This record gives sequence, C-alpha cells and structure tokens, in this order.
Amino acid sequence: MNFFTRLSNGWNISMNSFKVLRENKQLVIFPILSGFSMMLILGSFFTILLAGAGWDVEQIDAPGHTVSIIPIFFYYLVNYFVVVFFNTALVHCTRLYFEGEEVTIEKGLRYAFSRIGAILGWAVFAATVGTILRLLEKNTGWIGRLLLGFIGIIWSVSTFFVVPVIAYENQTPLGAFKRSASLMRNKWGESLGATFSFGLVQFLAILAVGIPLFLIGAVMHIVIGIALALVGILIVMAIISASQMIFVSAVYHNINGDPVKHFNQQTIDQLFQEK
Repeated sequence: MNFFTRLSNGWNISMNSFKVLRENKQLVIFPILSGFSMMLILGSFFTILLAGAGWDVEQIDAPGHTVSIIPIFFYYLVNYFVVVFFNTALVHCTRLYFEGEEVTIEKGLRYAFSRIGAILGWAVFAATVGTILRLLEKNTGWIGRLLLGFIGIIWSVSTFFVVPVIAYENQTPLGAFKRSASLMRNKWGESLGATFSFGLVQFLAILAVGIPLFLIGAVMHIVIGIALALVGILIVMAIISASQMIFVSAVYHNINGDPVKHFNQQTIDQLFQEK
C-alpha cells in the first residue's frame, strides 16, 4: 500500500470520527471542561506557589533548589489526571453510541468517576515518568535532549490506547502502559494518515475561523479581535480533540472485535495491521 493510499484511509477514518461527533455534538463539552478545569487548578496552584515565593517569579525555579521538582510533578499530575478523566468520559459515551444506547454527558462523567482510582494511579505513574524526563532534559546536552525527545515520541506512541485500556481493563498503571504498547506492536499500521488528517483539518479550521473573527472584532477594538480569535481557536481545538478520541475509541473497539457504527470496518482493519 503506497503512501497516498494510507493518507486517504486515514482521512476517511478521520471524517468518520467527525461524523460521530456531528451526531453527538454534546461530546465536545468534555475537552472544553478538561481545558477549563486544568486552567483553574494550575492557576490556583501557581498563585499559591507565587505567594509562597514572596511574589517573586525568579524564586519559584531558583537553581539548585529541590522544590523546583514539585511544580513540574504537579503540572504533569494535574495534566494527566484531568485529560484522562474527561477522555475516559468521552470514550465511554462513544462506546454507548457504538452500542446504540443513549449518549449523555451525565453517563460519561458518572463512568469516569467510577474509574477514578485507575485514572489517579495512571496520572501518578505518567507524572513520575514526565518529571524524570523533564529533569534529565534540563541537565543534559543537545545529544541527551535529542535522545529524550525520541523517548518522548516512543512514550506517545506506546500510550496511544491507554485511555480505553484504563476505562475498560483492570490494569495497574504499568500494566496499562504495557497493554497499550502491546496493542500498538500487534496492530501497527498507517496511523500517520489519520494524524496528518487531523493536523491538517485543525490548521485549516484555525485559519478559517481565527482570522475572520479577529478581523471582525478588530473593527471595534484590537483586544476584542484577539479575544474572539482565541475563543474560535479554542473551540476548533476542542472539536479536533474530541474527534481524535472518538477515533482512538473506534480503533480500540475494532481491535477487540466490537462492531463500530459509521466506520468502514475494512478501512479500520487496514489502519492497524499485523506487522
């Protein structure tokens, strides 16, 4: 299968993900809640941290102070917990839709709360890994940073299925990582096409939405133009994020032999082929 065929398959699957989202528009609320919650929590933490440093930003990350590890770890912990929590809710709503059941925000959040222990365990595990990599990056040369960047890519690929694994499989954090990595090893294919498609759609949508909103708002005031553009961009990013998670959920269920509505089964089978 040539490169352009792979891109075409990825594009088709991406468009099917948007179709599911179009029929369940309420699902976009999950990435919006995720981003809003993270801003509130991290904003509150930074305020407390800044107050403890006498409102001197330079004192927060002073060289040689062990305390600098704390904000790094907390950032990763909050980031992973909040994102995985709301993605778990989204994945469950997607599963309900695939099974022909009623999809509601309440059902998704209720299910995510039922998995709160697994989500927190994963957040601690992932935050620990992220903190270690971050500290190593700050204390190595460019070769070390290049190597760590490569490790980061491997981490991202290996955790591709970690949200549905956490949602539906009773695994330890390490077990969830191994299970996700195993699914990728056994069913690796042309995810590049879908990744490229989502990225292209997001880029074009940001241009199509952000620029007009900025120009419209700028007629009244430059600040209004910037604010409108930012709101538009955030909405676009939320839509893309929700669609990507629908894509992950669809492929995960396909791998596990579950029927997936509104997706071409043969196309998805080609996405993650046996090596």
